[in-house]
Amino acid sequence: MLGTFSVEQGTYTFNSIDQGFINDTYLVLKNGHPFYILQRINNKVFTDVPGVMANMTKALSYLTDTDYSLVALVPTITGQSYCQFNNRGYWRLMEYIPNSLAYDSTKNAEIAYGAGKILGKFHSLLQNASSDQFVDTIPHFHDLQLRKEQFQEALSKSSHERLDKAKLTIPFVLETLPLLLDLSSSTLPVRICHNDTKLNNILFSKKTNKALCFIDLDTIMKGYFYNDFGDLVRTIANTAVEDEKDHHKITFDRPLFESFLDGLATFSAFLTAEELKSLPLGIVFMPFIHGLRALTDFLNNDQYYKVSYADQNLDRSLSLFDFSKKALSEVSYIREMVAKKLIQ
Repeated sequence: MLGTFSVEQGTYTFNSIDQGFINDTYLVLKNGHPFYILQRINNKVFTDVPGVMANMTKALSYLTDTDYSLVALVPTITGQSYCQFNNRGYWRLMEYIPNSLAYDSTKNAEIAYGAGKILGKFHSLLQNASSDQFVDTIPHFHDLQLRKEQFQEALSKSSHERLDKAKLTIPFVLETLPLLLDLSSSTLPVRICHNDTKLNNILFSKKTNKALCFIDLDTIMKGYFYNDFGDLVRTIANTAVEDEKDHHKITFDRPLFESFLDGLATFSAFLTAEELKSLPLGIVFMPFIHGLRALTDFLNNDQYYKVSYADQNLDRSLSLFDFSKKALSEVSYIREMVAKKLIQ
């Protein structure tokens, strides 16, 4: 398969990277040293693979800056950005960024600062990209109205056993939906967003802790800045794992959040007043919509996300909803900090 791509000569070995819920990812070592990242694109989730790869290629053409490390695609021998290999799906190959690593969570203010800075850098580089150039590869991805309808359908079709397990989550969903549906339907600037900006989708330098770039670019398409902002905050201000069962570990870490805002402030001039107003509820919105999707998937017998045990999607939803509640209780503080650090 590797011979389908324009690779250098050498002896190659493959190590599976067991991270992420969607694609299959492999570290490709050349003569024992990391050299490429090989991915099989999950075309059940990303049904428009040509659109995904076209979006990624276009975005990479904007993400060229001496202070931003490029995740370069390795073309096929026919010059394409991906290949379909026999009956084994769609594959792409990317250059490995040496001396880099990703964090699932952090308690380090320097990492939080770097995450905020690279988010601002990413959006500042893409601010002139025309949304007309990008395909909606997952239409209505962060559309809460659609997720509400999918949840309601799952409720009507779920087994009695799964409904009984999920029943304690339903009141919070029904109470919170009206508050956040207004945010989702607001008239905010449409931007080209990453749309999956959890902390472990950022590479950092092993040597300096500097944030280098975003990875996992499948979901680059139109969106709102509060989507990327809220998604990243949920994995910085909350240091618990996404399916944490001990909810005492789920917190809103104010010092880490403020460090994140300090980093973002270095590249925040492009944000409009309307966008800045949306940010506090954006931190409530993103864990809520992720939690709703996980709960819906649980009710649908785990068809979308990979699970490693029976109730993992339910645990994800409970954990995400708990952080959403904590963020909601911090909205006044978040608004104050946004005004202090981001509004010029």
